[in-house]
Amino acid sequence: MWNGHRAVIRWLAVIGAAALLLTTPANAKTVGLLLSRSDDFMNLLRLSIEDHAGSLGEVDLAVEDAQGNADRQMDLLKGLIADRVDAVIVVAIDAEQGMPMSQLAGKAGIPLVFLNKEPIHVDELPEGQVYVGSNERESGTLQAAEVCRLLGGKGRIAVVMGELLHSAARARTRDIDEVVSGKDCSRIRIVERQSANGSRQQAQTLVAEWLEAGADFDAVIANNDEMALGAIEGLKAGAAWTDEMIVAGIDATKDGLVAVRDGDMQVTVLQNAEQQGEAALDAALALASGGIVPAKIFVPFELVTRANVDTYLAAR
Repeated sequence: MWNGHRAVIRWLAVIGAAALLLTTPANAKTVGLLLSRSDDFMNLLRLSIEDHAGSLGEVDLAVEDAQGNADRQMDLLKGLIADRVDAVIVVAIDAEQGMPMSQLAGKAGIPLVFLNKEPIHVDELPEGQVYVGSNERESGTLQAAEVCRLLGGKGRIAVVMGELLHSAARARTRDIDEVVSGKDCSRIRIVERQSANGSRQQAQTLVAEWLEAGADFDAVIANNDEMALGAIEGLKAGAAWTDEMIVAGIDATKDGLVAVRDGDMQVTVLQNAEQQGEAALDAALALASGGIVPAKIFVPFELVTRANVDTYLAAR
């Protein structure tokens, strides 16, 4: 296991124990949870934080949903700061928004945990601010390497990208490019590439448009499960679905896992929302209590295929 992962696991064990010390009424904390929008993955993050807060006790959560609106998210952050919460956990709508958020929280002296989406200044976060997520160099690499293996190192693929402002989407797409440029996958050609903004509906429409224009491909690699599921719907609606078609996503959402189990999707990659959420809350509580927290906390990705999908479904 990578040394950084070992360090993170050790830290999580320590901070998890420390967080239990915060369960007395005198040490009760209020943590703001500011989500970017509501979708399957955001709901998993929210539920994991709510469950963890419940297990710790004496942790009050103030949950807000920006509904995909950057201005609304900034206003909600200002509201949480005005309410003098002890810490804020935020899933930013875009990477650039991280800087003004950081400045607002820093000026107010309120600890800030960026969750899941790296802010543009992730390598220069001030004291009292950290990032919790997963190393995106793993996600797209695991995904694309498995698709390459399934294709036997040759074929035509279409790439459905997420939001272009989302650092994770950009990283996952770079991972795909790096894998297919490698020696073992050099006979794979990317024939289509376009953003569907993380949306199942937009991905369905996009794939349908590709097919109507005469596009031909052997696999679809999407930056998340929602778009992979939309791609499947587009393929089926366009009568282009065959048992040989390979579709890959990332996130291992419940719908994504079911699609892998049923054979519609061949690959997904678990971005462990439960562990990310728990680590974010532990970090927020530690910072609020004056503790020292690593500037970056990475939760490892895990490859999910039909061979092991039942294990992940059982955990849900």
